Formats: sequence, structure tokens, C-alpha cells
Amino acid sequence: MPRKQIHLAAHFPGVNNTTVWSDPASGSHIEFESFAHFARTAERARFDFLFLAEGLRLREHRGEIYDLDVMGRPDTFTILNALAAVTDRLGLAGTINSTFTEPYDVARQFASLDHLSGGRVAWNVVTSWDAFTGENFRRGGFLPKEKRYSRAKEQLAATAAIWDSRTGPDDRGGFAYSSDQFDVHGRFSLPRSPQGRPVILQAGDSEEGREFAAASADAIFSRHAEPEAGRAFLADVKGRLARYGRAWDDLKILPAATYVLGDTDAEAAEHAEVIRAQQVSPQTAIVFAEQLWNTDLSDRDPDGPLPEFDPVEGELVSKGRASVRQYRDPKAVADQWRALAAEKGLSLRETVIEVTGRHTFVGSPRTVADAIDDAVQSDAADGYVLVPHVTPGGLDEFADLVVPLLQERGSFRTDYTGSTLREHLGLPTVRSTTDPTEAATAAPSAG
Repeated sequence: MPRKQIHLAAHFPGVNNTTVWSDPASGSHIEFESFAHFARTAERARFDFLFLAEGLRLREHRGEIYDLDVMGRPDTFTILNALAAVTDRLGLAGTINSTFTEPYDVARQFASLDHLSGGRVAWNVVTSWDAFTGENFRRGGFLPKEKRYSRAKEQLAATAAIWDSRTGPDDRGGFAYSSDQFDVHGRFSLPRSPQGRPVILQAGDSEEGREFAAASADAIFSRHAEPEAGRAFLADVKGRLARYGRAWDDLKILPAATYVLGDTDAEAAEHAEVIRAQQVSPQTAIVFAEQLWNTDLSDRDPDGPLPEFDPVEGELVSKGRASVRQYRDPKAVADQWRALAAEKGLSLRETVIEVTGRHTFVGSPRTVADAIDDAVQSDAADGYVLVPHVTPGGLDEFADLVVPLLQERGSFRTDYTGSTLREHLGLPTVRSTTDPTEAATAAPSAG
């Protein structure tokens, strides 16, 4: 039986605390050369695509701009258009918010980029989850959560109707779509794009998000990177495909994954601990605690104990960060943190390091290659979206040391066999005019 082929993508970070920007090897998050270096490395390694996240407003913490994160970045379409000129085969995936955009604009921008790149484009469809971000827009905060989901579903359906209006050389591009959120009709200005439609990515993990993905997405940017959780997630979502007339391989599950390499497994483990300490600086640890306790903890020693009092109810001190949504029961989470700290004798900072995640793959290049291949062959994932801790050069060592081992195993391409992103992902070119969301019951979250 032939080996299952691994799909790999590279994530250029947006707003997060994964990248160690203080590292001397880190570049810029706004200068084009950083993006170009990152893209060229991904293409040299024969990755499927490069992935850009998005932030539509600078995060704030206790009323001030949060300066321990990325402070801003150029527009996604501007970056991807520029990268199309310095790459030949690499897919180009951008996150575009569905809450504050119009179908015709999105359809035209993605179709233009798909033509200019020769069919290498993907749209990561997300919604806006907070009115804080919406304040930057005329319609800010005008939709409750459930309506934002509906809008995203209808946004994708309307955009697909516009793309599908140009199905042949004699078609004049007429489209019409009417729903609760949209009433659009007219003629599209571009011919059918090389892929038929850009690839659709989705990142939601809720019940609604999983159902949407089964009905409409081509790939999921998942958070389930651990093998056991990954197998359960993959089986659940792909188990829903048949009801929408889709095959098992019509949807790719691609968890986000970090990695640390070393000459030996022991060396990599030691390096991983150093990196985690860099990722959670003393200031960052205090901010994480303030997000949970929802109050000013600036006078506390990050190397001291966790607060003994319970989280404070009221307006959030941290705005624009999706992580605060995890704390639906802040007291229960605080109790878990305190119990962990007591059990292991951890300080506040050490506790934050412990609870905010571990690197997915740690070890020698062969150990990491084996772990990735074993996970994909056992259906824990179809591949991974890799997030290096140093940007842009952190992808280089993976490309040089791990990829050749995956190729040696016969699990990863030695060269591109197609020119479009759909071909890289093993997906068919879309020629149907069927609404991709007609059977979906919900839309993606912004996770």
C-alpha cells in the first residue's frame, strides 16, 4: 500500500506570543524581505502553502497597546500579491474576515490573486468575535455572535456564486444571491480563475465550525496536534463528509505545530525549555495571569506564587485577544492553575509556561520526521501547519534537515507535480456551480 502523503504549510505569525521577536535571529514582521525569505524557504522545501493570519486591531491590555506582541502588519492581500511575484509554485493562503467585508470585493480580490499567481490561492474564512475589533469599522458590533456565524456562511455562499458566474468563455458573469445578510446581483468582471475557486480554509472547532467544515471547507487549520486528540478530531469531522456527498480525502486536517530541533533528542529538549522561557517572559507571565484574574497584577513577582483571591468579574482588562474566550469559568481555571502550582511547586511564571502549551515536535531531525510521519500515517492529521519560534529564518533548519528525511521515507514530495494549490492538496478543480454552503448549518469561528 502506498504511503499517505504528508501536507505541510508554513505559518508566518501575526499576533501571538509564539515567536521570540527578541531573538537576535528574528527579522521584521513588517518588512517585505522577512515574508520573501519565509516564502522562498517554504517553496524550496516543496511545502503546499504559506499561511497568513490577520489582526484587524491592535490588542490592548489595561487600556494600553499590548507591546509584547506584534504591533501591526501590512494588509494580507498586499503581502500575498507581492509574494506571488517571488514564488512559482507555493500556495498563498490569507485570512480575510467575513464580518466586515463584502462578497464582491472578496471575490474580486481572491480571483485576481488566483489569476496572477497561476491558481495558488486560499481563503481562510473567519468571523470577528468582539465588538472591540468592530469599532474600527462602520458596522462595528452590529451583529450578535450567532448572526456573525450566519453572515460568514452567507458571505461564502455569495462569494462562491460570484466566482461560479463565470463558468465558460461565453458566460457574461451574471450572478444573483439573496439572503438575510446580502442582496447582491450583477456581473463579475473576471473570468473563471485557474482553480475554479480558491481553496477554502477554516479554523473553527465548535460543533458549528466542524459541521461547516464538513460541508464547505477544503482544509481545517486545527489546534489538535497531539496524536490521540488529532485522531478523534479527524475521525469526527471526516465522518460527517458523506452526508454532504463528499469523500474522505476531500477535506484535509492540518493542525498547527511547533518544533524544536537538536543534534540529539536531549539537546533538543534542553533547547525547548530555553525557548519556552523566552516565549513566556516575566512580563508576559504577568499579562497571562491578568487575563485570567481580570485585574492589575503588575505589583506581583512573576517568580512568586499565584494570587490567592479569585478572578474579578467585570469588563475585561484585555481586549482583542481570543485567548480570553477560553475562560468561560475563570474561577475553575484559576483553581486548576493553583492546584498545579501546589502539586509541582511552580511559581506564577512557571505555571503559565506549563499551562500555555508545549512544543509539538521536539528531538533530532530523524525523531521529528518519524513523529510527523507516524502521526499522519495513523490518521492523527493529514499534515501540519508549522509555526517556527524564530521568523523568518526558523523554517530553514526544518527545510534542510527534516524534509529530506520525510522524502527518504516516501511520505513527502521531492518536487511539485502540479501548479495549483488544489493540485498540491490533492483536491479537484472546482467546475460545479453548486453553492458550497447550501447544506451547511453554521459558519466558522475566528479561532
